[in-house]
Amino acid sequence: MVLPDLIPYLANDLSRLFVKTERHEQLLQQASMLAEQFRPNMRRIDEEGAFPFEHFQLLKETNYLALTVPEEYGGQSLSLYELILVQERLSQGDASTGLCAGWHLGLVYDIRERRTWNARTFAWLCREIVNRKAVINRLATEEATGSPTRGGKPITTAVKRDGKWILTGRKSFASMAEALDYSLVTAVIADTGKVGFFLVDHRSDGIRIEKTWDMIAMRGTRSDDVIFDHVELPTDALVELDQLEFVKGGGSRAWLLHIPACYLGAAIAARNYAISFASHYQPNSVSEPIIHLPHVRQKIAEMDMELWKARHVLYFTAERWDAIPEKRSAMDRELALAKYIALNSANRVVDLAMRIAGAKSLHRSNPLQQYYRDVRAGLHNPPMEDAVVELFASHAIPNGAAIVHNTGIHPSPIR
Repeated sequence: MVLPDLIPYLANDLSRLFVKTERHEQLLQQASMLAEQFRPNMRRIDEEGAFPFEHFQLLKETNYLALTVPEEYGGQSLSLYELILVQERLSQGDASTGLCAGWHLGLVYDIRERRTWNARTFAWLCREIVNRKAVINRLATEEATGSPTRGGKPITTAVKRDGKWILTGRKSFASMAEALDYSLVTAVIADTGKVGFFLVDHRSDGIRIEKTWDMIAMRGTRSDDVIFDHVELPTDALVELDQLEFVKGGGSRAWLLHIPACYLGAAIAARNYAISFASHYQPNSVSEPIIHLPHVRQKIAEMDMELWKARHVLYFTAERWDAIPEKRSAMDRELALAKYIALNSANRVVDLAMRIAGAKSLHRSNPLQQYYRDVRAGLHNPPMEDAVVELFASHAIPNGAAIVHNTGIHPSPIR
């Protein structure tokens, strides 16, 4: 059957396609080492629906969670390109772990790049991550509003009282809920109606977790509900103000490229498993392993063509973001398209991998059925497919529709 040493070989061979420097090689080796330690636990974490605390302990011990922290605070100041490189490889070991690490790393990267925080507060958070191995995530989704990228205003409130903020509300889809040391929570400031991000220490009184995460995909993320019941926060807990546009996507979306990197990692893992399986599976109806059969070879080629397309778009977009800062404000379509292509390709790749393995892929012990479930989840991470399509439509036809609506005059057709 499947030889275990072939999969890491395939994984590293494919990942090196985008290694350009010695630093890239070192980062990839770190991510590869972690991914291969995670991979044997993937099935158990999925079946138990348990948060991978042991994986996060390794991430902390290897300082992986400090990679996007600025160098002056003890991190490595990862570029967006490098973030994608390591996250894609890490997620091949366990997508749930990869996505959770991505939320943390991406948040720190985003704050570092936008420089909207008080410098002293950001420096303090970085020291917490480097020295105390703290874990943080944004908590913005609520049951009543759906995805914050749709524009819904949070119901969670922050009231100023006796020199303190009183935070009250409930957040859903809170990845890593039970493992968080800190969170950035969106809330409406009661007396102004503005939306702010509040830095919350999860050791505070009044915070509890309700275990609502009962999904068939990405089960290890434990994206449970977090309830804030009159949580007292210091005045400086308000770290970003008037953030509704940012949450909707009006701010930088670059950090969200950790999402397609994660799901492409899962798809690559499925591809590698399928190739390894086909290299060794030989029913008695054929004289050699099925990898030599034309229809299997075609499916393998189609998997790699999908990955080639999606990965080149993703890495090119990240490289362009890093290289041309002055163009970043006009990169909304590129960033959105990278995710759109990656997720559709990831789902197609896993489907092809399952067709190669046949009915065996549906067995609970087969990792392909988990990859299939996990990559489906990415379709519902931001930006959503319909939003990407509308974004491109609005750029392509910004004036024509207005002409028709306002004047009744239709632009002349091209002849």
